[in-house]
Amino acid sequence: MIEQGDASLRVTVPMVIANARTLLEVGRSFLPAGAQHELTLLDLSAVREIDSSALSVILAWLRTAGERGVVLRIVSPPASLISLATLYGLCELLPIA
Repeated sequence: MIEQGDASLRVTVPMVIANARTLLEVGRSFLPAGAQHELTLLDLSAVREIDSSALSVILAWLRTAGERGVVLRIVSPPASLISLATLYGLCELLPIA
């Protein structure tokens, strides 16, 4: 579902409504409290399916990361994520590396 590397989180499942709650919880568990501006890369290169729930999950992760002092950056976002973010006017909120 989510693989943790040294300074990265790699999502390996579709980011769709059926997985949203579990992705949210698992992703949050990988964001340590008190990280003091530690950079974590959110690697979406393995994600093959996205729906609008993915934006909600990512925005929630970004909020949690900020609260915990983690700097979260998105790498290799699928074109469908960018398309949805553009449609909803959220592109500027996604910190794409």
